[in-house]
Amino acid sequence: MLFDEDVKIAGDKPSRSLESFETEEVVLESDENVQKAKNVGEKVAKQYLEDTTISDDENFNNTELLIQRRLLLSFTATVGFETYIEDDALSGIAQKSFFDYIENNSDTSSKSISDTGAFSFYYLAFRRKDDVERRIGQTFAMLCSHDGDPIFQELGEALYCWFMSVVKDSVSEIF
Repeated sequence: MLFDEDVKIAGDKPSRSLESFETEEVVLESDENVQKAKNVGEKVAKQYLEDTTISDDENFNNTELLIQRRLLLSFTATVGFETYIEDDALSGIAQKSFFDYIENNSDTSSKSISDTGAFSFYYLAFRRKDDVERRIGQTFAMLCSHDGDPIFQELGEALYCWFMSVVKDSVSEIF
């Protein structure tokens, strides 16, 4: 139940108290942070492309493994931005910059590296909060059609841990 004393009435000109607020400084800081978020997304995307570009090694070019590797690294970048960039809007900007850079600088479309089915499985593993790395590795093995295979589980876990550190280092370097 509300009482009259719970209600505050604004003065005649409530916006006057905000006039002294330094809006220009806030806008400049905001613009600077937006650019930093874009730079983080681009830097992580460059590392992503360096790691997922087809090489001369026939073993590396296993199509299914390469697709799943791309999906895992893309997922890791997404949750890495969400984890290490505190502002949700800036995290979203970094994610958009990441996907835009990949789309503009490779043959890979952003839709192919953000498969909602795979992301759903990874998010289920990620949100369990206990032993996330192991669960991500298990999910990677399952998506590679090697469910229960310890080699694929370890590969998925290693890829996740490595790329999460790439995102963390990029964020701490730029912000």
